[in-house]
This record gives sequence, structure tokens and C-alpha cells, in this order.
Amino acid sequence: MLRALRATGVDVDTAPRRLAEYSYDASNYRVPPLAVIFPRDADSVATIVRLCHRHGVPVIGRGGGTSMAGNAVGPGIVLDFSRYMTGISDFDPEGREVIAQPGIVLTTLQRRIEQLSDGELTFAPDPSSKTRATVGGAVSNDACGNHSVRHGRTSDHVIALDVVTVDGFRLTATSSGLSASDPADRPAVERAAELEAELRELTTQHMSDFRTELGRIPRQVSGFHLGHLLPENGFNVARALVGSEGTCVIVVGARLRLVAKEKAALLVSLGYPDVVEAARDIMTILEFKPAAIEGIDEAIVDTMRFRRGHDSVRGLPDGRAWLYVDLDGDNADAVAAEADRLLARLKENGRLIEGMTVPDPDDRASLWRVREEGAGLASRLVGGGESWPGWEDSAVAPENLADYLDEFRTLLSDFELHGVMYGHLGAGCMHIRITFDLRSDQGRRVMQDFMRAAAKLVVKHGGSLSGEHGDGRARSELLPIMYSPAMLSAFARFKRIWDPQGVLNPGSLVDPDGLGENLALEGIPDREWRTSFDLKPVNAPVEGKTPSGAVDSFVHAVQGCVGIGKCRTDTGGVMCPSFRATRDEKDSTRGRARVLQEMVRSSPSVAEGWKSEEVREALDLCLSCKACSTDCPVGVDMATYKSEFFDHYYEGRRRPMSHYSLGWLPRWLRVTERVAPLVNAVMATPLGAIGAKLGGLTTKRPLPKFASRRAVDQELLRARDAVPGKSGVADVVLLVDTFTRGFRPRVAGAAQRVLGDAGQSVECRKDACCGLTWISTGQLGTAKKLMSKAIGALDDGTDRPIVVIEPSCAAAFRKDAPELLGTDASRRVAARITSFAGMVTKLSGSGWTPSWPDGTAPEAVTVQTHCHEYSTFGAATQKAALKGIGVPEVREATGCCGVAGNFGFESEHFDISMQVAEQSLAPALRASHPETPVLTDGFSCQMQVKQLDPDRPSLHLAELLDPDPTAEPT
Repeated sequence: MLRALRATGVDVDTAPRRLAEYSYDASNYRVPPLAVIFPRDADSVATIVRLCHRHGVPVIGRGGGTSMAGNAVGPGIVLDFSRYMTGISDFDPEGREVIAQPGIVLTTLQRRIEQLSDGELTFAPDPSSKTRATVGGAVSNDACGNHSVRHGRTSDHVIALDVVTVDGFRLTATSSGLSASDPADRPAVERAAELEAELRELTTQHMSDFRTELGRIPRQVSGFHLGHLLPENGFNVARALVGSEGTCVIVVGARLRLVAKEKAALLVSLGYPDVVEAARDIMTILEFKPAAIEGIDEAIVDTMRFRRGHDSVRGLPDGRAWLYVDLDGDNADAVAAEADRLLARLKENGRLIEGMTVPDPDDRASLWRVREEGAGLASRLVGGGESWPGWEDSAVAPENLADYLDEFRTLLSDFELHGVMYGHLGAGCMHIRITFDLRSDQGRRVMQDFMRAAAKLVVKHGGSLSGEHGDGRARSELLPIMYSPAMLSAFARFKRIWDPQGVLNPGSLVDPDGLGENLALEGIPDREWRTSFDLKPVNAPVEGKTPSGAVDSFVHAVQGCVGIGKCRTDTGGVMCPSFRATRDEKDSTRGRARVLQEMVRSSPSVAEGWKSEEVREALDLCLSCKACSTDCPVGVDMATYKSEFFDHYYEGRRRPMSHYSLGWLPRWLRVTERVAPLVNAVMATPLGAIGAKLGGLTTKRPLPKFASRRAVDQELLRARDAVPGKSGVADVVLLVDTFTRGFRPRVAGAAQRVLGDAGQSVECRKDACCGLTWISTGQLGTAKKLMSKAIGALDDGTDRPIVVIEPSCAAAFRKDAPELLGTDASRRVAARITSFAGMVTKLSGSGWTPSWPDGTAPEAVTVQTHCHEYSTFGAATQKAALKGIGVPEVREATGCCGVAGNFGFESEHFDISMQVAEQSLAPALRASHPETPVLTDGFSCQMQVKQLDPDRPSLHLAELLDPDPTAEPT
């Protein structure tokens, strides 16, 4: 069959690495596919599906792969629409309609519609995964979102669907029937008529069942939506297919209804003692016709603050559970007055602890980020526990929600489980991730018993097993608890009408797999994976253990990825620059994590462990930017896993030459600092290009000039003379790192002068190397030796701040040192480490004002956000420093520069490096006035700016603030 597919010209990918990536979605399940295909158009989809039907091979449609119910994995051919089928057409602003291909991401669709309509229109459904979930996925699951109180479900916005049937016909499902997409295609016309006749007969036989069992609550998503076929609903075949989870047809296009954007909106934040008490106020809030009522509990907030700092959550009132209420309208004053009336009314109810409006846009963004990342944050909690989907998506009528949740908490207690609660409380839909132990047989049995009990409980309260994510492998087995035999018979017939042989997405809805089958954490070999990094959770309740019992720390770390897929976004944050460049799952953090997960389970596709070529290939384009460690809601740190893997993979093997040339850079700098003029002269000749090639370096990027030891000493001596120190022990230790010594000595002098200008006496250290280049290339034995020596030198018995000029070195001391060495000394030193920008923020907060060289702060500054500083010291570190010292306008290029240490200098990675630069840095440079200062605290960032715009000077923050006007910037 694969040969027949390839004969049609389709690119069929059966590589072991690719199959590993697509064996998972965001659920608890793992099902390896036969092959993965990235279709380019609807005709190729029809060809593929027709051949699979002929050979009886399953077909699974996939968008962003974010399904939490297991309906984006399967045993046959996976069709990933997110690479090529991502367009829109037939935009009609008057009729408020657009046609979208299935692979377009929801936020991309919204952005394009808003651009085309001058901000007047948008696509309403906005699930929390909207930055990576696709239109096809939203149609498949009947996705809703944070504003479903106002805008309902995806089915409410579907006008028509272009579909491919299992036998390869292209049909269009409309609000009144079924037709051939091409009226001239007579076989398709006949097929449409046959299917429509069977659907009408089904509806006639089950009218009373459809009327009494379906559409009872706003979020009844479980099962098929056959109520749309009733006469009073116009025989709407399009909407009947929404939510069918890819089990009936393959959607290749959707005509969607658009809505007007509100002109004014205000978020109201409400604090309650617990989620149940919050739910009791829902009906009161609904009287005010809000656009959204969303809820979270304290476990999610605590985890967010633990992972990203206390300021990562702003705008929350007192409480242990919170509601976000979005009020909107045409007039901002009227909306604010309505918010005041709402707060007064809720205070009268007596359950509210505290409420407030949140007018600040940054605070609103902070709160929505916490809600939207709930699934990931709940997976690895601040207390060290794990929680999982499964009973992720239940829904009841809003008026029944509080009583349901009250009994649900009792049920959790009966099973000795804990549930992290968040979700769409205004629509009665709760996302509850539960502390199932999916690593043991007993824990898996408990999960199955609990799910059956929970299904009975939600049905008792008139609810639905699924309110948004679909049933998939997680809940389809439980549908007999919710529906009568007659309705189940109708579901089965509906499926057979479209797909008699069960080829499309088998295992879901009809003839489902058991909810305990194909669990991803079952069958993991009990093996110890020796690592240099200490990867135990820093917040684990028992050293070396999780609530699931003893788990190898490396296994536990790489299994942190639960498939949320935030690494597949194209805007916001920094993660994942290589995916944004290639749009290939293998280059996402999730794709790499899935291959590592196959490695630790000794899967036949990735069976070589530390020597696996599939894993090496998956990690090849990881820039080690570390952004995933903070942008990923679960905190997956792929840079660390890459370093660990490379350390083992290259043991006993010859490494790439760049691992010796760039990986050993500090050693070479000891030589070049003695003969820097000679080396620079040679590098400017054709011999330099030859040397670069031999060292595995690109010749497309100019190499930096090396600094002499004398230049460093002179800069520091000049700075010391300019700002005399105090007697006794200095206030601050200034660590002049290897990169600064080797390439930017003037930055060292500037940093010393700035600290002196702030009244700080400075002790300069040049004798401590963090070993970063050895860490990033996976040479951890040498890295540990250098790091240990450095820690010994810096652990001086004081608590003085250690200011590290190069942000990547600062991050290595702060994060890598404790994980590599695991000593008390490394933890003491790590606690003292700060980046230069962080120190500037502290000093300005204490009242210091810089002595600007020209007397005033620049009007604007463009900042290349340093990835390691972003991930280790906080996303807004550099912006906060500039705002604190009075810079009015700060333009941030928030994204990896593309050089990322050795990556952008390696010959095989140069082109990707430049593609990454186009994500944020290059556009920011083009948008900046030529005289606007460009800050590049990282040496790699400076090199990329020189590559993109050789004539534009780029500065370290220390150079911008240097009080000595005669000091020339590097």
C-alpha cells in the first residue's frame, strides 16, 4: 500500500524518528502510526484516502496535535494538515464569511481576518490552545474557548464543510444537505445523493431520540451532533459533522461565520475561597451578559509563580480560586460602570473574598496567560506532583455546576486523588487534571474505575462526558453510561453511513478502544539512565521520587512533555526558534521530547538509547536557547537534555570539528590573547577561511576579532582609576567572563565604571570560567571540572552580588552549576549571580540615576532579548532595566537572534540561523531608526547584528550607560 501511495507522487514519511513524533498527541495515549503524510491540497487527500480505503488502512487527520482525548493518534496513515494546507479564500466582509483550509492555526486565521477587515471582524472560537490548534482540529472536536459564553461552539460558526469521503469523493456538507463539490463530477453527485438519503432515513427513525437526548446543555459535545439533522434545524449536515472527531469524513475546507469585534472590554478579577464557592456565583454573573467567565484554582497560580517568578501573575485579588469575567460593549465608561454593578452585586451574595477590575493591558495578559497555560501548569505542580488528562472535559448546565463540583471533590477524596480545576465555568465546562498514577498497574486500574464513577456522576447532574475536547480514546468507552441503546445505535449507524469499514480514525466514538488501552506510560522499562545533570524536580516532595513511586530522573524529565504544543506557536515568547524556521514537528520542543520518550521506553524505532541516530537528528537544530525551560508550561528544558544526550552519544566517537573549535573556545583564547594581532592578521587572509572550514565553521559569517590580554588589563585599570574603590571588601564582584575577555574587553571597563557611578566598589574577577561552551556541545566532564574550579574561586564566604557581564555565562552559573555539581557551594554561588541588566534594575530601584554621557537618556532603544537571560532571570529583565533608568521607548526583539553560541557559526546551521534572525531581530532592526541604539548584551547577539547590518553599532548595556564619553563602544 505504501508503494502505491508513493507511486502517486505523495511524500510518505516512514522514518523511525517521524513515527516517534506522531505516536502521541496531548493525551495519555500512544499509538505508533504506519506513516505520516503532509498533504498539499484536497485532491491529494482524496487520492490518499481512496487508496487507504481500498487497502483497509486507517486514516487519521491531524492539525496541531493538541488533542487531550487521544483522537489525533492512530495506527494507520496520519495526515498532518498544518504544514501546507494553511490558506484562506473567499473572504466576504459584508456577508461575514471566509473559507479556511484545515491546517491554518486559529490565531493565524484571526490575525488575517482582522488585517483584512481593519480590525472589525474575527473568528470567535478561542480555545486556550488557539496559538497552535488548527481549524480542522476545532471542527473535529467542536472546540469552544474562553469566550464561549458569548460565542458558543465551533459548530455555531460553521456554514459549510468541504470534505473527502472514505471512498475518495469530494463533497460539500451544507446547512441543508449534501452535494458534490464539483457539480460536473457525476459520480460525486450520485454519492452525495446516496449519503443524503441514508442520513434522512436515519433522522426519520430517531427523531424522538435526537430531540430528547441531544442538545440538553450548552456544552454537550459527547457523541455525534445528530440533532442538527432534525427538520426544525434544517437538516444541517455540516454542523452534524462538526465534532465527529475525524471518524466520518476528512475535512479539507470550512466556510466559517465571522463576528464583529467589540470596541471596549474590561476584565474583572474575582477571588473566592474555592472553586465550588466561585461556581455558586455563576448564575448571578451571567445576568450581566459577559463575554467570558473563566476559572482557575490556586495550584495553577502557585506553579506559575514558582516557575516564572511572583510577578508572572499580576492582577489577582485575595483568594484561593479565581474567576475572570470579561465585560464588553461599545462604550468604555458604560462597561466600567457595569463592572462596578457586578462587583456590588457579588458582594451582596457574600461569597466573594475580593474583586477588582484589571484595566492594565499587561496585567490582563498576565492573567490570561495563566488561564491559557492551565493544562501544562497543572501537569507538573509546584508541590512536585503530576496530574493528567482523562476526565479533562466534563460539562453540566451552569446552574448545576457548583453541586456537581461539590460531589466531584468527594469522589476524588474517595479515590484518594486530587484534581486541579480550571475551565469555562460560565458554560458549565470544567477542565480537571487529576493525580492519576499512570506508571503502575494499580494506578491505571484506579484511573479506569474513577473514570466510570465520574461518568455516572456527571450524568446524574444532567451533564456531558465531554464539553469541548471530544471523547476520543479517553471517554468513548463511557458513552453507554450517558446515552440510551437507541442513541448509541444511531451513532453507530451514522458512522457506518460514512465509513462502513471503520477506516477513519478507528478507536473513537464507535467501536472504541478501551480507555485503559495504549496508555503512553505503560511498558516503560525499569532502567537507570546515568546523567551528569541532576534532573530531579527541585520541588519534589521526596528526593528522587514522584507520587508515582521511584522514577529515573532522566525518564521523569523527558516525560514532562505532555504534548500541549506551545512550542509550535509562531508568535509570542521565544520558544521554539527552529520550529518557527522550518515548521517541522521534528524541530519543535515537543517533537524532540517525543523522540526522547521513545528512547527511554526502548521502542524498536529508537532502540539504541544514548547512541540513537534518530535522537541525534531530532536534536540537531535545537539552538540550546533554553527558552523552552520557561516558555513551555511544563518547563521542558531541551537544551539540558541535548547537552546530556550529546555527552553520551559522542563518548568514544569523533565529534564534529566545531565541538573542538568552538566547544574548546576558552582554551584557544588563552593562546590568542597572547598573540591577538597576529591571529587577527592571519584570519583576514585566505588562510582564515581555510582555518574556518577546517574547524567546521561557516565562511559566510565574519569571525570576530580577538582581544589581547593587555587590552583587558588596560580597560580594567582605566576603569579602576576613573572610579576609585572603597577601602575594605568591595560591594560587588564583577565577573569578566571568557567572551568579554576574548572579544569585548571595553565592555568590562564600561561595566566597572557604571557600577562605580552607582556608588558600588568593585572587585573584578577574570579567573572563573563557567564552561558554557563545553556544556552546549555536551562535553560535560570538562564542563564540570571548569565549573567546580570557578565555584571554588567565587564561593568566598560573602553574600555579595556576583555580576556576570555575559548573560549566557550568568545563566550557566545560576542554573547549570547547581544541576551539574549539586554542591552547597554551587547553590550558594548560584544564589548570588545576577546579570548586568538585573543589577542595573536593582540599582535604579534604590534611587540611582545614571550619569548619561550626553546628559540624558536616549529617547528609544532597540533590545535583542537574550534567550538565556530571558529564561533564567525573567522575560522582562532587559526591558525592566531600561525602563528603570528612564528610557521612554523600548523596542524588544523578543526572539532568538539565531547565533546562539556555536550554532550560528557552524557551517551546516548558518542558513537556519539566518531564518531564525528573521523572526524578530531582523524586523526590529529594519523598523528602528539608524541612530537608535541597539543593545546586544550577549556576544552571539552582537555577532548576528553585525551580520545583518554591518554598519549599525550594537552595544552592551554597560556601554550605553558608560559615564566616560571618551570610551569607544565595541
